[in-house]
Amino acid sequence: MHNTDKYTETKTTTNHAFCVAPMLDWTDKHCRFFHRLISQHAFLYTEMVTTGALLHGDHHRFLQFDVTEHPVSFQLGGSHPKDLATCARMVEDYAYDEVNLNVGCPSGRVQNGRFGACLMAEPELVAECVAAMRQAVSIPVTVKSRIGIDERDSYEGLVHFIATVADAGCRTFIVHARKAWLSGLSPKQNREVPPLRYDMVYQLKNDFPALEIILNGGITTLDQAEEILKHVDGVMMGREAYHNPYLLADVDKRFFTESREPKSRQEIVMRLIPYIQQQLKTGARLNNISRHILGLFHGEAGARGWRRHISENVSTPDADENVILDALKFTAQ
Repeated sequence: MHNTDKYTETKTTTNHAFCVAPMLDWTDKHCRFFHRLISQHAFLYTEMVTTGALLHGDHHRFLQFDVTEHPVSFQLGGSHPKDLATCARMVEDYAYDEVNLNVGCPSGRVQNGRFGACLMAEPELVAECVAAMRQAVSIPVTVKSRIGIDERDSYEGLVHFIATVADAGCRTFIVHARKAWLSGLSPKQNREVPPLRYDMVYQLKNDFPALEIILNGGITTLDQAEEILKHVDGVMMGREAYHNPYLLADVDKRFFTESREPKSRQEIVMRLIPYIQQQLKTGARLNNISRHILGLFHGEAGARGWRRHISENVSTPDADENVILDALKFTAQ
């Protein structure tokens, strides 16, 4: 049985009260810049990047980001301590606020690489990885996991995993409150089919009071997030924040005691225009940016016209910021 009282000090340099989840193919640098225009304080995460991609690919393409994105964490996928340590140093060199190890992604492609959720079956290896990363960098090393995998879903098993990795020095755990099935379910089904077990994550916080516990999974409203925060240190919202991004406009006031009024949707668009212009000059395609902003007017008058105009015009050869400005005409002023 693990002694959970020995974790007496929480070493964190940032506020994880409200986080936007790492989402593969979605939370790229354009998405994060856009989200930062809406919320100044929400903690942002990159999409997962494997150690192999950084070590053998164009690492600058994966690591570059805009300074306005802070606070922002880089999420790594991997299971080789030496490679993870090398990549963590690269992340720190690029001035990220945190490096996060993915122990939650259930896709078959991830399992074949021996990283993601399958690592929950190897807590000692995860601890070795975390120890190597911590030795390599001074920024926080955090872990994002599930509550279990397949039939290994007991609370005792989760406690063993958390305690083992905490022994290696990890002080912040983001826990998706569903277990993952490593076969038989698609990644999408793994976000929806296994039942949410918030009670297990709440109990973790009770049993490891000095660790920072952030709950992820099934959060769709800020009211729900506030209720969850009565039990844990932070919440992480994923797809709702992506599809309905203006929801983030109230995050700073409700979770970070920010007194300034949020920017309007139209003001956010106008602040995005210089970024679009600059990115187009460096070779970016407009649709790589515009795809992230389609939901900005979700639920508002003109939302359909906004989405349709962008979708129909974004891929023309001369598509530029004027496509976005013209789409604004469909929205209520």
